[in-house]
Amino acid sequence: MGDRLVLAIDCGTQSVRGLLFDDDGHLVAKHKVEFEPYLSPAPGYAEHKAEDYWRDTCLAVQGLREDAPELWSRIGAVALTTQRDTVVAVDADGIPVRPAITWLDQRMARCDDPMPLVDRLQFRVTGMTLAAEITRRQGKDNWMVENEPEAWTRTSKWLLLSGYLCYRLTGRYVDSVASQIGHIPFDYPARNWPRSDNSWRWHMFRARRDQLPELVDAGGQMGTVSADAAHDSGIPEGTPIIAAGSDKGCETLGVGCVDETSISLSFGTTATAQTTSRRYYETIPFMPPYPASVKGSYNPEIAVFRGYWMVSWFKKEFAEREALEAKERGVPPEVVLDEHLEDIPPGSQGLMLQPYWGPGLKMPEAKGSMIGFGDVHTRAHIYRAIIEGIGYALLEGVESIERKSGRKVNRVMVSGGGSQSDAICQITADLFNRPVVRSETYETSGLGAAINGFVGIGVYATHEEAAKQMVHWDSTFLPRPEAVRVYHELYTRVYKRIYPSLQPLYREIQRITGYPDI
Repeated sequence: MGDRLVLAIDCGTQSVRGLLFDDDGHLVAKHKVEFEPYLSPAPGYAEHKAEDYWRDTCLAVQGLREDAPELWSRIGAVALTTQRDTVVAVDADGIPVRPAITWLDQRMARCDDPMPLVDRLQFRVTGMTLAAEITRRQGKDNWMVENEPEAWTRTSKWLLLSGYLCYRLTGRYVDSVASQIGHIPFDYPARNWPRSDNSWRWHMFRARRDQLPELVDAGGQMGTVSADAAHDSGIPEGTPIIAAGSDKGCETLGVGCVDETSISLSFGTTATAQTTSRRYYETIPFMPPYPASVKGSYNPEIAVFRGYWMVSWFKKEFAEREALEAKERGVPPEVVLDEHLEDIPPGSQGLMLQPYWGPGLKMPEAKGSMIGFGDVHTRAHIYRAIIEGIGYALLEGVESIERKSGRKVNRVMVSGGGSQSDAICQITADLFNRPVVRSETYETSGLGAAINGFVGIGVYATHEEAAKQMVHWDSTFLPRPEAVRVYHELYTRVYKRIYPSLQPLYREIQRITGYPDI
């Protein structure tokens, strides 16, 4: 092990963490600052003061320094990973003109002016007219132009949260290629901003080229810690800032998924299945593979929006008794709920859930459904059906990735909050009929960022080499044949037929109620 450490900063939806990793991949110090995920000034809005993200980042780093002062002189680089699709508008002085609009925000622009005819014809030919229109309406720059024109006029730079924090760290408008994931005019195949002024990407969003940051490949140096940032955070001035990537992309690297024979499942607020590929291919039309935290690679992805958020929803709406029991025992509610998982057989005695708790791009009219109720079913059955339903949806996504890649996934790596449950990991192994491995560290996004840091300062020549040395698994869950049989039958004969059967009813519900607004 070398002497140098990488400071990974991981700014998520509910907290920011300062993390120190050594070049063997071990987490040697950590400090976490929690915050409210967002404020909602109107129904469906989700905003957060951008300055507060920076303040809490500094508090996390300062707390880390206080916790481990003897390690501070060993920091060789800083690497940043953040939540995706949270946008910050700043003026010519770098000051936010309004609160950041987070990825959880549901406001929609009207987009009354049609896109150019050639773009509309292209979308019509590919059958993606509705998907393109939804994407356009979800663009927060389009919303600002329509609803806050004065603020948009003052917007000098349009940044993702990663770009804003990079600016605060370096004084430069620069960001990682692997962080460009959101409703922005990014050319995913080219891994850069569109070169042609006539690209449909410029027509879909209002942000101009001069409003967007310079981009640096993962593992490259974006700058150094400025004097102002050193004063605010305590990070030594001049420390290199190395480009990493988004939280999901860094998770995928941080669990060791560096090729298409493995899959990374992230059991977070949005549950995702990602692999890492040198090739560009879309698992769903119009849904690009995102730039990976491995230089020159992509992360083909399937997402279950509101994935493990559904566990929080269940706890709030149905699990008051379990929450009280957990409080009496002095344990988290998830511990009690996971104990109940073990009491319910695989398949939840026929209770099946489809986890479309939020509309998707490909199926905007879809809704969640639960079928198969009987008098034997309890809250514990519902809880297990939620976990299984998320698993079915992710398995469907993995099969789509396998069809597009032509490669068989042999191993599943898991991360995120749900992965800390042995019961959930075992259900995943049974449902996927593949070995499931769990990392030694819970901080897999931070580890992925740290891998980029060590590549950036030359400790490792490649991301693959660094991952081989720095990623360690502490648990393996093997499929159980009888559970595999039950899940296979339910998945192929029931789950995959739920959406086609209910789709006409979902459309009627949308027409009658107007929800969701598409």
